[in-house]
Order: sequence, then structure tokens, then C-alpha cells
Amino acid sequence: MKLFLTLLIPAVVGGGVYYYNYTNGPEPITTVHTGALPPQTALAPTPRQSFTPTTRKGYWNPDVVGDFTLPATKSLTFSGAGRNLHVDQDWSKLFRRGFSSIDKTRMSNDEFRSDWNPKPDGWTSRLKPSQRALTIGQGYMAEEPFNISWSRSGDKGPETWYVRPWGDKGFKNSVSWAMLELSGGCVNFGDCPPDKRKSTYGKIFFDIENEGLNNPLNRQEQVNLYAFMMKSIREWISPYTEVGSIAPVPLNGYGYSRARDYSASPDWLWAMPVKHTASSRQRGMPDALVGKTYADFIDFQMPGTYFLYPEFDYSINHNEDGSRHWLGALLGEQEVNMRLSPKKRIAWQWLFNTQSSAFPNSEKAKNAAPPAIAEGVAVFYWFTGAYGALFWDDMVDLKSDQPSPAEAHLREIGNDRVYACYEHYIHGLWRLFKHHGDLFNGREKYLNEQTECSVDGGKTWYKYNANQLKTHNVPFVRAIVNGNQILVAATQPYGKTGQHKQVMLRYIEDGYQFYSTINLKGDEIYLGRATMQKTAGARKKA
Repeated sequence: MKLFLTLLIPAVVGGGVYYYNYTNGPEPITTVHTGALPPQTALAPTPRQSFTPTTRKGYWNPDVVGDFTLPATKSLTFSGAGRNLHVDQDWSKLFRRGFSSIDKTRMSNDEFRSDWNPKPDGWTSRLKPSQRALTIGQGYMAEEPFNISWSRSGDKGPETWYVRPWGDKGFKNSVSWAMLELSGGCVNFGDCPPDKRKSTYGKIFFDIENEGLNNPLNRQEQVNLYAFMMKSIREWISPYTEVGSIAPVPLNGYGYSRARDYSASPDWLWAMPVKHTASSRQRGMPDALVGKTYADFIDFQMPGTYFLYPEFDYSINHNEDGSRHWLGALLGEQEVNMRLSPKKRIAWQWLFNTQSSAFPNSEKAKNAAPPAIAEGVAVFYWFTGAYGALFWDDMVDLKSDQPSPAEAHLREIGNDRVYACYEHYIHGLWRLFKHHGDLFNGREKYLNEQTECSVDGGKTWYKYNANQLKTHNVPFVRAIVNGNQILVAATQPYGKTGQHKQVMLRYIEDGYQFYSTINLKGDEIYLGRATMQKTAGARKKA
């Protein structure tokens, strides 16, 4: 038997306790039970809402469930498709379907002011700051008036201005000026502070995607510019505005959940400290930035990858270390990154396959997430202790019930797609937060890899990370504990219709000795809750 050391370290991050599992090898934690099992307590299954998923193209129905809201400790931004279908009938509908903010690109004309969308004097947006989000793509800095080519190519770092002197020709051609002009965000909503302009968005997401370099000698400039960009924007945002970026993250798994990820070190762009280069001081980089990192200036990290078609394919194997697996990737990305950084996490989520010619059926985004995957994303993700998500789509407005276009390259995209996956996603949110939102109050404990299960009737027990669950082909189970309440999500990913699987769960800690059996059907997303009873003789674990 190969010996290994396990160290369980609890961490408190922004409300809620998360257990990190560090091992010096890939072996899972297993224990053998001897003697009779204690009495079991049945979990009360969470209700499901019966609805008929839409078959209409370019349409989805937010009323497959009733009203519910996200807990104040969580955040979900709508940057998806088709708000235009519903906003005229009820502008607040999505805020009562689990979303807490709307991206600027999805706002209606009634909700913001611009040069082409003027408003009368004294007008103020109906959207509260917490309901506003802004995504900044590479075009913002790359195009007029800034013309910062670094925004499209990280290798342009050595020629990029941090701060350009006012009297210098083209002084706006600097990162500092591009960040300064974001202070005008308050003008969009008619609520600029009296002293000076500040952005009044609740969240700002950067989507520059220039982190890859052809020349590794440019790494230091890249680190310097990313840190400077985030430091600079903090001067022009309101105290409540949160800032983060799709990249860098401590570790990008690119949709895989490999064993080696759990012993990886943070990415260089995330962790490397700022220091001057031969010309950085001349281009305006301040000395005070030296020694800082990009991570020092952000409020949240954004680990999370879009699915490719293989994750939606039930006919192939998903259980090898290098296999793509929808739930292994969803959980693994979070487990790894929470270990590498205590920053709050917000993932980008998309319910269609991203495009990649390297994978069959992925040449265009035509495949919607199957029902259990769409619902499961909306449930399991929050069991990692994540702070929020950004729900995205490559489409903005939808026009329903259009005939399929004659051009082959336009078929099965945009208005030609069926968006029933949105309905399954909202159904998952409704099941979790409508019925269990009280558990997400900042005092909850996320077990993550410390969720203890058995598939042999309680003879042996294991605690597996997402990769180990995948490679052992056992049900995925995750639990949250808050006081005497335990909430459990479970599924057998890619399970076939009519297939039944049984898994046991136990929680032996804090004076509780809780055991329960979960019966799974197919790949259905199970959600259940129970009240645990204190046991005088319960074994207490460190």
C-alpha cells in the first residue's frame, strides 16, 4: 500500500467556509467501515417544476418557473440572448428569475443614456447600480480614440504607454487614459457623484483575451500592464463597483479536469510580481506598482470554460483522465482555482458548444446543452462556494419563429437555434434558490472534495475530487452544511434512461453522525435536504 499524507485546511472567503484537500499524490481518501451502520435519515427531495420545453426557434420562456431571487451573497449577470423578447412586457422579469444584473449590451433603451439615446435633464435609470454590469472587450482600447494595439496583441507590450504626458501628441494613446474615460459610466445612468465622475456599474468584466504571447521575453511587460490596467480603473469606479477579468486566472483547465491540475502552480500572469523593464519607467509605469501582482487589484477571479460538443455527447466515453466531461470540468475548474487563490469566483457560462474545428460537431455553435447538463450547471456550480456567474451568449437580440436561412453557414445559429436549454437552466436555479436560498447566508460550509460517499452499501467510504469522481465513474455528489441543515446535489453524469444508481452519503463532524442513501435515475439532477440531529456519541473529525 502506498502511503500518502492528507492535510485538511478550512478557509473562510467572503462568507462561507470551503474545505481544501491537499495530498502529496493522486490517491483519494478512503476509509473502511466496520460494524453496523448508524440509522439513516432520508433527504427530502426538492420539487421539480413540470413544463414543456420550447421547440420554437429563437425563443425561450422565462415563465417555466415562478418568481424567485438570488440570495444577497450571490451574483448572476445576464449577458445571454433574447432579453428583448420579454423586457417590453415586464422589464423586471429576469430579476425575478434568478438574475441580479444585466450587461450593458442587453439593456433596453429605457435603461441607459448615450449620444444616440438621449434622455431629459434629471433622468435617472430604473436600474440600481447592483443591477448594472459592463463587459469591456479588446476593441475598447484597440480602436479610436485610444488605438492601443496591445489590446489585441500582448506582444505589443514593450511599445505601450502606461501614462502619456498631456502635452505629448496622442496622449490618449495610453492605458491610463482609457481607464479614466470609463469614469463616464455614471453618465449612462444619470447618477454621477457631485464631486467627480465615477463609474456606477455594479460589476465590470474585462474580456481582453490578449494574454497569450509569441515571445516569452515580453512576459514582464504583460504582467506590468495587466496590473497597471486594474490599478488604474480602481481610481475611476464607485466604492461598490467590483472588477475582474476573464483572464488571467490561477489555472485555466480549458475544459479538462486532469489529475495534474490539483498539484499545479498558479499561472505566471496571475502570480508574477511587477518590476520595471528597460523602458517601462519612460512609458509612465509608476514605481509604486513594483512588487504588486495583477491579483492584488481585482475583486474576483473568473475560472470557468465553455463546453465543446464532446461534453454533450452521451455515446462516447468520458471517464479517462484526459476525457472531456461536463461536470468534471465544471467542478474541477473551481476546485483547483479555489486552492490557488482566495479571491471570489465568477465563471462565464454558455449553454451552447463553443466553436473549435479540432472537435467533431464543434465547427459552429449549433449544439445546445442537453437538459440535465443545462440544469446541472445551474445547480452544481453553486455547490463549489462560487460567488457568481456571468450567463453569456454570442447572440444578443432574438427574433422568434424565423424560417431556416437558405445559406448553410447561417443555419443552426442565432435565430435558427432552439433555446430550451435556457429554460432548463432557469429551472435548476429555481430548484436551488427558490427552495434553499436561506442556506446561502454566509454561514454555510461547502464540503467540495470533503463530501464523503460510498457505492458499496457503506463498506468503504471515499472523498474524491472532481477528477477522481470522473475516472472512477461513480456518482457525483456535493454537499453544503449550514448549522443542522445539509443540502445535497447528486447525479450520475451521462446516465442512460432507465438506469438506476444508489450512493450513500455521510457527514460525521461537529457532533453530527448523518447517513443517507440517494437513489439516482438516469442522469437526472438530484437535489435533497435534511435536518441533522446531534448525536451525543458522534465521532468528531479534525
